[in-house]
Amino acid sequence: MREDGHRGTGLSFALVLTGLALAGCASTPSLPSAPSFASVFGTGSGTSSGSEAAGSNALAGVQTPADFECPGVSIRQGASTLTSTSDGAEQNAMNMRYQVGFGQTARECRVANNIVSIKVGVQGRLIVGPAGAPAQVDVPIRFAVVHEGVDPKPIVTKLERLSVAIAPGNTNVLFTHVEENLSFPMPKGADIDSYVIYVGFDPLGARDLDRRRAPQRQAPQRSPRPRQQS
Repeated sequence: MREDGHRGTGLSFALVLTGLALAGCASTPSLPSAPSFASVFGTGSGTSSGSEAAGSNALAGVQTPADFECPGVSIRQGASTLTSTSDGAEQNAMNMRYQVGFGQTARECRVANNIVSIKVGVQGRLIVGPAGAPAQVDVPIRFAVVHEGVDPKPIVTKLERLSVAIAPGNTNVLFTHVEENLSFPMPKGADIDSYVIYVGFDPLGARDLDRRRAPQRQAPQRSPRPRQQS
């Protein structure tokens, strides 16, 4: 178990890898193989049990459930792929510029001073379509921790925008990203068992952010009319 510079604090770690097939990739024989994703956090693929997590946090005076487990990662339904077409119309065999999808995910949890901090790693793949893609593709990814239930409640959310470079002649590009420090107070009782980490593409959120950041246009000032002299 590594503490990565956190001395004297109880930490609990969990790392889970989830293989998620990219839609449309299974029938493509020329896709490059993805490298190992187990060391995305530099901690290998080991996991700590609930008893180990509770024991380490007890030394720091943190009240952690004995069966504490890091919330699972799920790809948000309806946000698993990002597609761009050359004409803005519905995707077909000829107008697709590129499609982006998720491959593997991983997460690591730390509990210290009654705060849960989560790292989330994603591996994705960008496929260039017949219409051709630009040299740089903006990939907006939304990370969110949600308390699921009858009335789901967002706990923390972040929007990250990755710039994926496409080399000339390359039609399949792998990329990875680690989102640091999705933090929130440790919930009471067993509520943490209902927490889910969602990952998904969010182009609408990126556009809204661009609009808010765009400088507001000021109306041109009218010059005062010259006074007529009698």
